[in-house]
Amino acid sequence: MKNLPTDLLRAFVTVVQEKSFSQAGKKLGRSQPAVSLQINRLEELADVPLMVRKSRSFSLTEEGEVMLDYAKRILRLNDEAVLRLKKPDVSGKVRLGLPHEFASSYLSEFLAGFAQTYPGVELEVISELSQDLLGRQQRGELDLVIAIHRDPSMTISDEGWREKLVWVTGGDDTRQLKERVPLIVAPHGCVYRYRMLRLLDAHSIPWQIVYTGTSYGGICAAVSAGLGVTVLAGNTVPVDLESQASTKRLPALEDACVDLHYDRLQTDPAVVRLAEYITRVSRQAPSIT
Repeated sequence: MKNLPTDLLRAFVTVVQEKSFSQAGKKLGRSQPAVSLQINRLEELADVPLMVRKSRSFSLTEEGEVMLDYAKRILRLNDEAVLRLKKPDVSGKVRLGLPHEFASSYLSEFLAGFAQTYPGVELEVISELSQDLLGRQQRGELDLVIAIHRDPSMTISDEGWREKLVWVTGGDDTRQLKERVPLIVAPHGCVYRYRMLRLLDAHSIPWQIVYTGTSYGGICAAVSAGLGVTVLAGNTVPVDLESQASTKRLPALEDACVDLHYDRLQTDPAVVRLAEYITRVSRQAPSIT
């Protein structure tokens, strides 16, 4: 049985995340040719092509998509093991603010992992809309905030990442064929609401808000009940709902920019460790196709 070295897997995941061999090299502290050699070596070990290379871009093969999913999971377990064995001596309390859908989906599992890795750190988690969380932070009520931003082209920090936005349905596409697309949304201030309304208006697609929910659970329940469609980050879609990047009527949305907000100059080690942990696990979350 062959072994897949984690340094090769990390190079592969970083290239995909950065969408560039040269940018991945900068992140990994390696030259672009060195990163290319790592990807070639991984393909040799896998005995299948993982990428289709073009002059200035690349795309993943079907086997590459499978490898990406496994690579992220392997790296997450590897990094968690290393942290646990270090027995980090970090303590304190961190007031964390994150959007509802992140608190109720994949990040909740990872936050539990952080609590196990750093048992001396107490987490206090607040879930609200991003703009409200940022307001709380400015007032000194939160130490660290994960915020989704309206502008898809904004520059994010090295700790930020991009989330693929998708249309979410209960599995019945007939509702999209109505004269006005029935929408399930969060209140004003929600980035997803802003994005979907602006996109539909830009394409002259008539719409109607049929349900406004203040919680992730309520919005997902309304979609499941067949009231309409909504938009979520791909990694936060419940398994019982269906998601698509676009349909015949619903155009594709641009990725959402997600970034971490905290005082990087005057903060305590517990906040820094949590920021590092969130960045790592968010980038290793399962891919959404």
